[in-house]
Amino acid sequence: MKKLLAWTMAAAILVSLAALPGYGQTAQDIVKKMIEAQGGRKYLETIKDTTSSGTLELPSMSLTGSFTQYQKEPNKYRMDAEIMGMVMTQAYDGQRAWSTNMQTGQVEEAQEAQAKQFARQAIGNGGLLTPEKFGITYAAKPKVRLEDKEYLVLEQKMSDGHLTTIYIDSATYLPYKTESTEIGPTGADVKAESYTTDYKKVGQSMVPHSIRTLMDGTEWVKVTITKIVFNTNVDDSLFALGK
Repeated sequence: MKKLLAWTMAAAILVSLAALPGYGQTAQDIVKKMIEAQGGRKYLETIKDTTSSGTLELPSMSLTGSFTQYQKEPNKYRMDAEIMGMVMTQAYDGQRAWSTNMQTGQVEEAQEAQAKQFARQAIGNGGLLTPEKFGITYAAKPKVRLEDKEYLVLEQKMSDGHLTTIYIDSATYLPYKTESTEIGPTGADVKAESYTTDYKKVGQSMVPHSIRTLMDGTEWVKVTITKIVFNTNVDDSLFALGK
């Protein structure tokens, strides 16, 4: 269950997109327009922390729950989820990843593969604005048609080699779909697809409020975000091991 929830929350995070100097002009142009579509560089640079909350649904298990998620620039993350009275926390403090076991309540430091996944999802707006600091690179790919609509495509490569294919709405320059290989509920690698929709303005930033995630073609998670707030001065201690 905790591995499933780990991916669930990973899907809830808006994918960070950026390009480095020296890329093809097409990729650079796409990224610049994406930055503007998501609020503009100046505004995104003012966001130091983000707190989001909402509900989640696991259709295959007929389960529902709630969550609160915290991200603090540049690379801290925490998610608290409650499902059927069981509470689980996941966090990354910038160096170590950890979670609580929903059944025992014990704090467990994440294993290497899961720790890398936590670290990737902890990257905030810095991954969009200063990708070179995180070793992130992007490459433009041929356009594709999904559901009779044309999408721009970027391939994101993280410093650990992890690849994500990102499909961008050619009219709005907002991400619509991502594809990657992630850790599934059994601990094995799965093809993960996430669809981000229902974009709404929060401050000056456009943020998706609905995320639907499939694993190997099966719908696993629906996330609905009901509240997002910026700059609440989240303390570093919130992300510390076992807090």
